Amino acid sequence: MAAGLRAGDEACLAAVHRRWGGLVHALARRALGDEREAEDVTQLVFLAAWRGRDGFRPERGTLPGWLAGIARYKIADALAGRTRRAELVAVAGAALTGAPEPARPEAVLDRVVIRQELERLPPAQRQVLRMAFYEDLTQRQIAGRTGLPLGTVKSHARRGLLRLRTTLGPQGARTAAGDPDEAA
Repeated sequence: MAAGLRAGDEACLAAVHRRWGGLVHALARRALGDEREAEDVTQLVFLAAWRGRDGFRPERGTLPGWLAGIARYKIADALAGRTRRAELVAVAGAALTGAPEPARPEAVLDRVVIRQELERLPPAQRQVLRMAFYEDLTQRQIAGRTGLPLGTVKSHARRGLLRLRTTLGPQGARTAAGDPDEAA
């Protein structure tokens, strides 16, 4: 079956699905706790297996093990999507009702400190990080929008994040926020 799948034989894909679809579905249902979502993930796993069939290497593991690995990633994607959807619903609900999101004083202070530190970055790094965080763009999307090569965008993001980590680390955050103990 594995050889047929790698060769692109659709009948082999159907046989693989019949044989190990239950295993993939059980993994998804157990992890997600939702039958409908588990069905979607199962379908995504076999679609990914079909599209990525050239990546299966029998010498590195079994076909069911390979499918379980794909399932693990698709389950993680589904859980991340669930979290994003819940956050969007909460934000949209707050916007529709006109009720502002409750702001914790620490969160407000964190945003102020981060904005100050972003302003201290070189313009290219600041632009890339703002687009990534505030506009939720991928590095590839940032490259397309700015006209910068993807490698340059990645370099700017990495250098900017390293600089922020240095200044906002455990010691840097207190200094940036004006901790009186640090000034003494």
